[in-house]
Amino acid sequence: MNESVTIIPFTTLLLVFIPVAVVIGILHAWSLNWQNTIYAVVRMLIQLLLIGYFLTYIFESNSASITIVVLSVMVFAASWIALRTIQENRIKFYQFALIAILIGGGITLFLVTQVVLNLSPWYLPRYMIPLAGMIFASSMNGVSLAAERLKAEMDRDVDYSKARGIALRAALIPITNSLFAVGLVSLPGMMTGQILSGVSPLIAVRYQILVMCMIFSAVGLSSSAFLVLVKSKIK
Repeated sequence: MNESVTIIPFTTLLLVFIPVAVVIGILHAWSLNWQNTIYAVVRMLIQLLLIGYFLTYIFESNSASITIVVLSVMVFAASWIALRTIQENRIKFYQFALIAILIGGGITLFLVTQVVLNLSPWYLPRYMIPLAGMIFASSMNGVSLAAERLKAEMDRDVDYSKARGIALRAALIPITNSLFAVGLVSLPGMMTGQILSGVSPLIAVRYQILVMCMIFSAVGLSSSAFLVLVKSKIK
């Protein structure tokens, strides 16, 4: 397979915003928070355009120090964003989210990049940064769901041990559903991207197995670590 990647003109890319606008219109008509959705879409655009240029620079520089700085920013930002659902305890729990994501995401990232893929050099930006992004984002989502559900259960005066189990199960629901659906209902982003770029489906499947396992591990390890660490601050 040697088909070239289809280049999407920006004028054509604008068409995908038509259904986005429809959804925003529905939110407005139903008196929901449509302004926040517009902010999220605009922020997504700015962030992706900036990161596109930034990654081009990083890949060309091939610098270990720059890669480490980028990974650090990812972890600190992910830890803060993960606690968005519990604003009142955000600062108090931040250190626990940071440690949890470092543990769960860090262990998973090390195993994937240094053992499975055996990157050379170890910091190879073209692999390290995209994989770290997927791992830390998954850890972030898991911690966020776990934190929100733990708070909800504790507010209902549920015992911590039981609330912890409920919270971990809730954090794992999205990735568990993905494990059931992958290949049957959906072709995930990484696999689809590789196939569209001309990679054999048999090779793309191996990478997707890697991705699914690393996301499940990152979510499970980070969420459980957070739930254990945060116990000392729960009243």
